[in-house]
Amino acid sequence: MFSARRPNRGPSAAAENRAALIAAAREVFAADGYDAPLTSIARAAGVGQGSLYRHFPDRVSLALAVFEDGVREIEVLAAEPGTTLDDMLALMTERAITSTAFIDVVSASADARLTHVRDRVSELLEGLLSGEREAGRVREHVTADDLVTAIGMIAALLAKIPADTRRETADRAWLLLRKGIDV
Repeated sequence: MFSARRPNRGPSAAAENRAALIAAAREVFAADGYDAPLTSIARAAGVGQGSLYRHFPDRVSLALAVFEDGVREIEVLAAEPGTTLDDMLALMTERAITSTAFIDVVSASADARLTHVRDRVSELLEGLLSGEREAGRVREHVTADDLVTAIGMIAALLAKIPADTRRETADRAWLLLRKGIDV
C-alpha cells in the first residue's frame, strides 16, 4: 500500500521549504551533532531529499545557513557599546551548551566556507581582546585563535555528556581555562 504524499506545490513552496530545512537542521544538529544524517533533517522538515539538495547542495551549505543566525547574534552583541570579553564568551558558551555542533564546526572545520565563519568570530573576539589587554585584564599572549580553540575544546567535551550537565561542566572548564587567560 502506498502512503499519501504531500502535494507538490512547486516553486511557491521554495522559501517555506528552505526555512523548514534550516529549522530542522538546527534541531537535528543540536541533538545529534554536525554529522547527523541529512535524511533525518529532510524528514524532520517534511520535505524530500530532492528539496534538501536543491536548497543545500552539501552539508556545509546547510551548516552555513543554520549557523549564520548564531554568528549574526555574536556580531550584534560585539557591536553593542560596553560589551566585554566575558559577555562574548558567555554567549558563545551558551551556544556550545545548546548546540555543540555550531561551535564544533566553527572551531574545527578546514572547509574554506566555514573557515570564513571562524574568521568572522575571531575578528570579533580580537577586537574585544585588545580592549581587555589595554585594561590589563587579559594576558598579552592570549589571541582570538586561542579563545576559539578553547571554545572548541569545551564544545567537544559538552557534545559527549548529557545535556543536563553541560552548564556545570562548561562553567568548570572556563574556571580552569580563565587561569591562563586572566592576568
